[in-house]
Amino acid sequence: MSNRITMGEKMKTYLKHPGSLILMLLVMLAAVLTFIVLLFLIAYILINGVPHIKPSLFSLHYTSENASLMPALINTIIMTLLSLLVAVPFGIFSAIFLVEYAGRGNRFIGVIRLTTETLSGIPSIVYGLFGMLFFVNTLEWGFSLLAGAFTLAIMILPLIMRTTEEALKAVPDTYREGSFGVGAGKLRTVFRIVLPSAIPGILAGVILAVGRIVGETAALIYTAGTVAKVPSSVMGSGRTLAVHMYNLSSEGLYMDQAYATAVVLLVLVVGINTLSSVVARKLTKA
Repeated sequence: MSNRITMGEKMKTYLKHPGSLILMLLVMLAAVLTFIVLLFLIAYILINGVPHIKPSLFSLHYTSENASLMPALINTIIMTLLSLLVAVPFGIFSAIFLVEYAGRGNRFIGVIRLTTETLSGIPSIVYGLFGMLFFVNTLEWGFSLLAGAFTLAIMILPLIMRTTEEALKAVPDTYREGSFGVGAGKLRTVFRIVLPSAIPGILAGVILAVGRIVGETAALIYTAGTVAKVPSSVMGSGRTLAVHMYNLSSEGLYMDQAYATAVVLLVLVVGINTLSSVVARKLTKA
């Protein structure tokens, strides 16, 4: 009954203020359209890709007769792990410094945040050109998974920093005060109290970073290359799933395999998000 009264009161308020009613309808329309577009994209990919998923697509070797996606899938996992291994520690420690150790009103902090926001807005093709000039040519790493991973690490670093910073700010100050009250030092308070409480927010940033890594093409074409095989080391060239799908579609000869690759890519992203959510819940309960 109370819910009905509350809804009725809200409707009366909206009717008294036509502008609020129009704004509410626009927000609802935007949400519905976004949901419909998402469903359309997922349905389109599944309808066109699922019928073409065959065991031959998961062969360990790519040939002109069989455009296998398995080497690209393995390379995607390796690329994701390498990029996160580089970016996550730097991003988390940088955010800890900004929130917990840097003094308020510090001009240096403003410069760091401005730089982070600027890096977030740079197109991926620019990162790819930078990675090619610096990692591939200057450091002479060549087209390799390592060059691609470092390029992607620089690309996702601002995202991880900002999400971690917001997650740390969301931790109540009473947690810190209670830890200090029982005699814990600054370092122990940060790593035993504050950081565990911020894990769900940090993982949300990592999930977004993984999504960007998995779906990236432009930066990797110029750094990791497009070789359709699993390299013997991180200094070898290899394509990821997104690059593999781009190459198949651009050639126009393997459109069925490209749609099947899109399905696998979609399942991979959803699986990673689900796994991260489960881990976050378990860590929060612990």
